[in-house]
Amino acid sequence: MRRTLPVALGLLIGGGAGLGANAQSLPAGAGLAQNIASLAALPGDASALPAPLTRNGRQIFAHFRDGLAMTQCDAEATSPRWRKQFAHAPARLGNIEDDALPLFGYVVDELRAAGLPTEFALIPFVESGYRPAARNASGPAGLWQFIATTARNHRVPMESGYDGRLSAVDSTRAAVRYLKTLYGMFGGDWQLAVMAYNAGEYRILQALRRAGMNAQNARPAELPGLSPVTYAYVEKLHALACVLEQAEDEPALMAALDRPVPILRGHTLPGDTTLAGWAERNALDPARIARLNPAVNGKRAGARVLAPALPGQLPGSDARPLAVAVAAAPPRTGTAPGATGVAVATTAGAAGTGKGRHTVRSGESAWSIARRYGIPLKALLSRNNLDANAILRPGMVLRFDESR
Repeated sequence: MRRTLPVALGLLIGGGAGLGANAQSLPAGAGLAQNIASLAALPGDASALPAPLTRNGRQIFAHFRDGLAMTQCDAEATSPRWRKQFAHAPARLGNIEDDALPLFGYVVDELRAAGLPTEFALIPFVESGYRPAARNASGPAGLWQFIATTARNHRVPMESGYDGRLSAVDSTRAAVRYLKTLYGMFGGDWQLAVMAYNAGEYRILQALRRAGMNAQNARPAELPGLSPVTYAYVEKLHALACVLEQAEDEPALMAALDRPVPILRGHTLPGDTTLAGWAERNALDPARIARLNPAVNGKRAGARVLAPALPGQLPGSDARPLAVAVAAAPPRTGTAPGATGVAVATTAGAAGTGKGRHTVRSGESAWSIARRYGIPLKALLSRNNLDANAILRPGMVLRFDESR
């Protein structure tokens, strides 16, 4: 409490620092009084503060690298074949139109929260290319490519009209539980764990017995009687880790990662709305939400959906929004230095919406506002000197040329 309040006070008091020459002038002390009044509404415990809505893509990459069991690439132990096969992975993470980076960040978060090595976050690259809707003609489906039997064994909902393997939330939770079991079963050896994920734990246990090995002295590449696919599984993951490590030396990729990326959370779909209706209600892009949640069609009360964190939401999956009234910083032109992707209004105005103006409400995005007024998104962004990754703050006033 003693640490949190001074930091919050400093942030609120400093919210108007660095204003440009075009900033609207305020009466002396008005901003300070407003911020001090808002401070009373903030929780004293830092863990009770609303979670951030975005993070920098390079933070996701660093979070992954920090969680690896093998922190250095052993280039001699990787096959050129697999490095070539996965050479496209960094470009997909860098592509702003691709869902791979936010999904990758979600999986890395879940693994690290479970205390597991982040090599496991590469499994969906190998299995599905990080596509939640991926289906294999032989039966496996979803991000983690579970077969139906494995899915049911690990409590993934499989019902008429709903295939939980296609739910990134349901399947990731099941995969993390399963991997945690395997990781413990095989003495914390991530290579044995991923081989068991591919072949089944009983085959790996039998192979260990035949070789006279145990989890502590096992040499995974020398286990007898396994499919070549199982041996290759470890090679693929290590080759992919090496590809990502080497990508850190590519300035173009690092620049592409240096952008705000939505933090994905699990949400519970209310029973009175469809997925598209829920997305619009929360000012989210329905097309993106549909891509992230191929398991949900129509109304399905209680379904777990994966979507960006909502304003005021507490950290953690399925957290409810926390109502905290925090005064917006005085509006200013452009984007504040050092606050990547945070948009600010060009002109302050009345609280209501006037002709050719819109006051941003909690949860709204530039996309939802442009759609509401029937104007091109690019035109709205350009009119307000915002970039495509801008995050809107409640209370901002956006100007636009009304559609005719």
